Amino acid sequence: EVQLVESGGGVAQVGGSLRLSCAASGFTFDDYIIGWFRQAPGKAREGVSRISRSDGSTYYADPVKGRFTASRHNANNSLYLQMDDLEPTDTATYYCAISGSGGTARGQGTQVTVSP
Repeated sequence: EVQLVESGGGVAQVGGSLRLSCAASGFTFDDYIIGWFRQAPGKAREGVSRISRSDGSTYYADPVKGRFTASRHNANNSLYLQMDDLEPTDTATYYCAISGSGGTARGQGTQVTVSP
């Protein structure tokens, strides 16, 4: 059974930092593109970052470029999202997700709240 479990969310002040983690199990981690998306109340889902399975190249959405850093560690089946210089617009539920030949899946999400 595919499982993705996020952790590390919480409350941060503007300009602060949080580090999200995603523990993956039940599938071959390095066979999948893996990444993060977020969704704020009343807003559409927004892709944040994704990392390719082959060369580790990383994509970032424009709103988070230069502030967020995603990394994956195939050896321990984990994905991370370092979020720096947080802004109130970063407030959302953050999900890790995978996509590959076996299908797609996402975790249950972790809440990030940035207070002014």
